[in-house]
Amino acid sequence: MKTSLIRKILTSKAGTAALILRAPIGIILAAHGGQKLFAWFGGYGLEGTAQWMSSIGMTPGYLMAILAGSAEFFGGLALLLGLLTRPAAVIAAFTMLVAIVSVHLSNGLFMANNGYEYALTLFVALVALTVQGGGRLSLDNLLVKKLAV
Repeated sequence: MKTSLIRKILTSKAGTAALILRAPIGIILAAHGGQKLFAWFGGYGLEGTAQWMSSIGMTPGYLMAILAGSAEFFGGLALLLGLLTRPAAVIAAFTMLVAIVSVHLSNGLFMANNGYEYALTLFVALVALTVQGGGRLSLDNLLVKKLAV
């Protein structure tokens, strides 16, 4: 029972196309998570992100910063590797949906106005990865092969 569920989650027939989608999305998410958690790449780090999240009503800000930053950073790394692709993509997609609704939606579509177009693009790509999985060139695929032995 458990093995069949794990196989279902990990198995993907997406081929190499999944890698083409996974790699840049994983890098982008990990970088944004690094900004939130570690102040990398000009980010504000955990404290600054927590304060900002509190200021827009997402409380407790510290917990929200940890959750969003972790979903992006660790989810991005998982996507880059193709490790637990579907669960990582679902969690990151949910994070993008929260960002759209709580931060960007009221600003309209376009990024020039801090709109939701970029978060929506990431959300759609993450939904696609949730549906198709990690593909042939992923650690998920390697794990499925090991489970078959």
